[in-house]
Order: sequence, then structure tokens, then C-alpha cells
Amino acid sequence: MYVTVIAYALVILLILWGGRFAGFGDRFHDDFMSISSTRALRGLAAVCIILHHTSQEAAFQDAKVIQAFLNMGPVLVTVFFFCSGFGLIKNLNSKPGYLDGFLYNRLLLRLAVPFYVNVILYGIFHLIYGTEFEPLQWVTNLLGLTMMNKYAWFPVVLMILYLAFYYIFKKVKDRRMAFFLMFLVIFFQGVFFCVWGHFAWWAGPKNWWLKPNGFLVAKWWMQEFTTWFFGQWWVNATIGFIPGMLFAQHEESVTKWFKKHYWLKLAGVLVLAVLFHALSSFVQFKFGYYTEYSGRGPGIGDKFITYLSQLPQIGMIIIFVILVTMKYKADNPVLEFFGKYSLHTYLMNLIPLMVFRPMIQRGKAFPVPIVKPGNYNLAIYAVLVIACTVILALIEYRITDLVTGLLRSARSMKAKED
Repeated sequence: MYVTVIAYALVILLILWGGRFAGFGDRFHDDFMSISSTRALRGLAAVCIILHHTSQEAAFQDAKVIQAFLNMGPVLVTVFFFCSGFGLIKNLNSKPGYLDGFLYNRLLLRLAVPFYVNVILYGIFHLIYGTEFEPLQWVTNLLGLTMMNKYAWFPVVLMILYLAFYYIFKKVKDRRMAFFLMFLVIFFQGVFFCVWGHFAWWAGPKNWWLKPNGFLVAKWWMQEFTTWFFGQWWVNATIGFIPGMLFAQHEESVTKWFKKHYWLKLAGVLVLAVLFHALSSFVQFKFGYYTEYSGRGPGIGDKFITYLSQLPQIGMIIIFVILVTMKYKADNPVLEFFGKYSLHTYLMNLIPLMVFRPMIQRGKAFPVPIVKPGNYNLAIYAVLVIACTVILALIEYRITDLVTGLLRSARSMKAKED
């Protein structure tokens, strides 16, 4: 219980530390979508994502510790998609020729390089850790075609969205059509997951995974967490990209509209967010994403209904968050730090979770019960995970920065020679 109280108190402290309330009436933060403000928002989301991943550990679920973070993943990741979509349109509108160097600067240096640095680091980790991969799986993992790190799905999806953004906004001059096409890209990613499922259900007889030792005898590429889009987390938060783009395009008029009768509109959005959340929760309970375990095959239709129910839920929650930042925004060194290194803390979080897991699992190393008076395994585990995630994120960031610096230098030298 004390672990939960301390974790919640620290998150609240992060929100309050350095926080500024604009005041009642017609006073608002004019810079609520500035780089520093969105960085702090991403920082808060990054901290909460580490807690979200920690809460998913079986020991934390059994002990019902920090369970408020258990199902917060889609909302937290939506913050990153929203900020990405917002930043792309703001830069497109304010920087002439922005798309000219987009693939190199944004796609290669900002996403592809960190992704493959992460692949190599996780490859080294798995060698040391003793993870058993098939020879072909090592090849596909190193190529990024399958997942060396199951948390690395985020940069893959973002690269797909960046590619779609580049080609759509370069070729389509009608902005409304361009936004619609971007929505279709995101929507059909969700449809693809609904068909694709959590594993290769289509690669064997019906319900092969429910048979005794089904997963144990299945080929590696049929397993969970291997291939792109195996899992709803690949798609259920990406809808935040669209509100971010639309808000950037119409920021002045939308902000002006929300400022009129702000509190009434904030209350209305909150009510809608609660209603959509309740609807999505009911649909997930009634239908759900993990329909493969119903015994009726892949359950594509149930997945699709569940996916549709999450779109308004995620969209309305992100709108509520943005409205709150118009009046109140937090800004402190911790949030700034995690905002700056958010991609890297996200990517490197899995290693500490795996390395320290014996502390909270019954076994030879820790045979005592996980939760009892005087047993602080869960608290120590959480502290070690957070601390080591930060250290590993800084290491990955430095390596990535070195690689991107070398690439920029090589390109600059080549340009001079030409």
C-alpha cells in the first residue's frame, strides 16, 4: 500500500512543482503549446509510462500496487503522437522548404538512428542475458523487421506516419484532403492489427495456440511480440496524431473558441471524456482485443468494435489535457529532463524490468513471499527500474548523438566536395 501512496504522491508533486495557474476569468497561458510546455507534458507522460510498465509486472498486479497506471498506456502514448503531429504542421507552416530535408533530418536522424542504436544495444543485452533466438530471428531482429525490443514499436509506427506525412503533404495541396488521407493511414493501421492479431493465428489449424503446449511448439515468428503490428498497442494511441495536426493548423481559431465560456466547455469535454472512457471500458470488457482466447478463432470483428470504441475515448482525453494546460502547466527540471530524453527512457525501460525481475518473482534468488510486512522488494524494484532506465537512456542518447554527429559531418564533407 505504501508503495502506491508514495508513487502517486511523487507524480502529484511533479505536477505541482513549478506549476503555474494562469488564473480565473480571461487569463490563460499563451505559451501553453510552446516547446518548453510540450516538453514538460511529454516528460510527465514518460515518467508515467515507466510506472505503467512497472505496474504490468505480475507481482505488482497480484499485490494491486500502482494499479491506476495499469491501463493508462494508450492515453500516455497519445501525448507523444499528439505532440508529434502538432510539431510537424507547425514546422510545415512556419519553415519554407521544410519538407526538402525532412526524410534525412526527421526520419533518419531523429527516428531511424535511435531505433537501430537501440536494436544493437538490445542485441548485446540479449547475448549477455542468454536469450535464445533462432539464427534467422537474429537477422530479422537486427534488420528491424522483427522486434529485438518489444517497446521499440513506437519509433516504427512514427516512421510510418512520418513517411505518410511527407508524401501526402508533398503531393496533396488541398489541406483538408491531406488531413483526411492521414486519418485513413492511421485508421487502416488499426484495421490491419484487427486482422493481424497478437500472433500468427493464421499460420496453423484453428485455435492452435489453445492446444496443450501450443506456443511451445510454434515457430518463433508465430509468437507474440515478434512481428510488426502484433498487438493493439501498435495502433490504439496513434489517433492522437490527427488532433495534434488539426490543432496546429487551426490553433488560433480553436484556442479563441475554447477561451469563450472556458469552464463550461472544459466541463463539457470532461463529461464527454468520462462517457467515452466508460463506453470504451464496457466494450473492452464485452468484446476486447484478446479475442484469440475466446475459442472462436481470431475474433476480428470483436477487435474492430473495440478499436472503434477507443478512438473517441483517446481523442477526447487528449483534448481535455490540452484544455487543462491552457490554464495550468507544470515546468520543473525533472519534467524537462524526462521530456528531453523521453524516447530513450521509453526504449531502454525493458532491460531494467527484465534484469531486476527476480527480485519480485518467487524463485531460487528470492524464495520468500513477495508481499508481507517488512518485505520491500516491490519498492526497491521500482526504484532500481527507474534509476537504471535513466542511466541506460543517457547512454543510448550519447551513442545516438555520436552517430548522428558523424552522419552530419560525412554529409557536410560530401556537400563540400560536390
